[in-house]
Amino acid sequence: MLIGNKADLGDKRDVPTEDAVEFAEEQGLFFSETSAFSGDNVDTAFFRVLEEIYGVVSKKALECSNGIKSNGVDLKGAKVDVIYGSDLEIGEMKKLSACSC
Repeated sequence: MLIGNKADLGDKRDVPTEDAVEFAEEQGLFFSETSAFSGDNVDTAFFRVLEEIYGVVSKKALECSNGIKSNGVDLKGAKVDVIYGSDLEIGEMKKLSACSC
């Protein structure tokens, strides 16, 4: 994942969005622009990372349950619980955050 932060300071941009998108596509990465100051797209970026991790772990667990080892590692029994959306409100997540902002 490639994150462009400080989206609220667009006039002071060093890298054009088009260049970042092109680079992310070349590298097979998801791209998002965020602003820690305003909070724009921060939650979306974290949820996307969680979805990607969940997808990878689920695929590896499925392969292992079918007798396939992933990179020589048996992940049988691996489980990832992802809680988001209505199950955990954003305010509750911020209380759990270790972020100093």
